Amino acid sequence: MDYEKLLDRGLKKVPKETGSGERFEIPKAQVFISGSRTTILNLGELSSSLRRESAHIMKFLLKELATKGEIEGQKASFQGVFPSRVINSKLESYVKMYVLCPECGKPDTKIMKNDRQLFVKCEACGAKHPVSKV
Repeated sequence: MDYEKLLDRGLKKVPKETGSGERFEIPKAQVFISGSRTTILNLGELSSSLRRESAHIMKFLLKELATKGEIEGQKASFQGVFPSRVINSKLESYVKMYVLCPECGKPDTKIMKNDRQLFVKCEACGAKHPVSKV
């Protein structure tokens, strides 16, 4: 009986979990539209949280948005007007294709190149899957 009381008292002191319970959340792009140009203000943060190079993310977005653009420091600038929901939707596609492991769903992956083929290698489960080039 003493053990049960101590256990209850200990559980009451443990903080309750908040949030979704996921350790990885897809980051959201901060989009700024000025005239006929769209700028992602936090490309540097996106690349560090996804553990991918800014140039790789940029190349994917340019292809998906079918436009021209350039990286300017920690920002990305695109020709054309693209709402934040469109950019964030493309980022979700990028994460599903190049970041999350298809086997275990964890983001602990890295992109490897073997000959001319790109692979996503999971550091958590060891799975290796081919992906298309950007």
